[in-house]
Amino acid sequence: MCGIVGVSNGQAAERVLIEGLRRLEYRGYDSAGIAVQTATGTRRVRAPGKLAALEAKLNGELTGASGIAHTRWATHGVPNEVNAHPHQAGRVSLVHNGIIENFSELRSELAETGRSFASETDTEVVAHLIDQALERGLSPRAALLETVQRLDGAFALAAMIDGDDGILLGARQGAPLVAANGGGAGFLASDIMAISDAAEKVMYLQDGDCVVVSGDTIDVFDRSGAEIERALVAAPASIVIAEKGNHRHFMQKEIYEQPEVIGRTLSAYIDYSAATVRPVEGIDFASMSRLLIIACGTASYAGSVAEYWFERLAGLPVEIDIASEFRYRDPAFMKQDAALFISQSGETADTLEAMRLCREAGLKTIALVNTPHSTMAREADVVVPTLAGPEIGVASTKAFTCQLSALAALSLLAAQQRGHSTEMDIQRHIAALNSLPSHVSAALHIEPQIEKLAHTLSHAEIVLYLGRNEFFPLALEGALKLKEISYIHAEGYAAGELKHGPIALIEDDVDVIVIAPFDALFGKTRSSILEVKSRGARVTAITDKRGAEALADSAYSIIEMPEAEGQSAAIIASIAVQLLAYHVAVHKGTDVDQPRNLAKSVTVE
Repeated sequence: MCGIVGVSNGQAAERVLIEGLRRLEYRGYDSAGIAVQTATGTRRVRAPGKLAALEAKLNGELTGASGIAHTRWATHGVPNEVNAHPHQAGRVSLVHNGIIENFSELRSELAETGRSFASETDTEVVAHLIDQALERGLSPRAALLETVQRLDGAFALAAMIDGDDGILLGARQGAPLVAANGGGAGFLASDIMAISDAAEKVMYLQDGDCVVVSGDTIDVFDRSGAEIERALVAAPASIVIAEKGNHRHFMQKEIYEQPEVIGRTLSAYIDYSAATVRPVEGIDFASMSRLLIIACGTASYAGSVAEYWFERLAGLPVEIDIASEFRYRDPAFMKQDAALFISQSGETADTLEAMRLCREAGLKTIALVNTPHSTMAREADVVVPTLAGPEIGVASTKAFTCQLSALAALSLLAAQQRGHSTEMDIQRHIAALNSLPSHVSAALHIEPQIEKLAHTLSHAEIVLYLGRNEFFPLALEGALKLKEISYIHAEGYAAGELKHGPIALIEDDVDVIVIAPFDALFGKTRSSILEVKSRGARVTAITDKRGAEALADSAYSIIEMPEAEGQSAAIIASIAVQLLAYHVAVHKGTDVDQPRNLAKSVTVE
């Protein structure tokens, strides 16, 4: 979501800040801004749109040692220059991620004291509260403390005070914030990636933490003002700014990275030489009465695919929940429940709060994340990593298939521990997963065929995706991919539900994408294809060689994928739905990597 970068007593602060914002562009944003403490006071520049618009306005005129910068994803107020961060009130310049839930009451109170507001944002009230406290003679630290005690909601804050140069104020509650130092400078950032080239030591702040950064000094305290010791650890050396290489978009590059990262993720869990899944410390599937899988968006669809695997292979009851619904519905728990939470960033606000709810209820909490230093990774009882590497494109591709790969391995571990599948069956599934990277690599060869099909599909007004068994949630994921980057209305349905309503949408030339591998349910899926074809639908089938032969006379177009057994089939089919969405979006000319209104990491409700 929004991005924060701050530097204290650095070299050429404006360059550090702009570079930091560039590294955070992948998170999604609609305006950007920067404030720098110069020799003549704090100067601020803001612009709607992409970072290039801000750089054009800067024109190299800001110079200073300390500053803050921000990329904003609009919540309160339209995305324009006035609502862009940093916001200023008196001596205070401030950037903010999150939502201040009681901002309306605070704004009214401040207005009664004579304060006026330039923007529609909730953020501006925070700057006014700090400035008001400074006017009463409070120190910067005391002013920050008084202010955060009055805020309801989720927030990460970074602020500067004119006249107190070189000091950054920060606070975290429900939104990520890190402090760091290196080369005599201090830093604040919403993501370590923003400052990974400059930071030598990093401190991962926790909810309720407040911080004052002055040069390389980092002072952390709680809301009562009591000093807190937080570990200062070596900054991750592996984080580097991502490049597209020879690919047109990050999304395309990340699609092509999947053979490597899927193999890397599977190797972390499976001992191929022994044909077994390695135990994960802290996880005993045999002792579980039920596994709750909780996530949002694409991650929830990965969990829904895995539901079929855990129940079929391990006989383990699974309940899937969307985190934003789960945390508010007063869920009932059973003895020996465990909860698995899936998030690429490890910072997804609803998923994180759902995890905390389960932890308070005494459940074992397991975090499946792609970011090892994230809040979820730090707070969960057990961390099961995916090894996708940084994913820049907002629409998840390699993170999704790595989630599926890790879940495939975990479902086989559950089968081992619960004795529900035979050793021979488990070995057969492991052998199939061993071949998965090469099958995914072969699947990428269909790109030219999909690119041609995308020209036709790009003119569609509505697209339906159908699937059965674990291919039903994959149909949901395919529809999500298409709608989020091409802006075409798309819906996913269980093929068996056609007669219960969705078939009413079928008419001449409606596009229907059917995920139909030649499996035990192929005959039923083929019947669904014939049903929609007879009503004029233009059917595209994603299938394998045997399925392609059987559907030769039934489908308008066939996308033939490599044949695969077991869990591999769903992961391979994912490649087709990703490439299809990608090329439709490219043909339509949309912003593939940063689609409108979307953010990579949703750190607010």
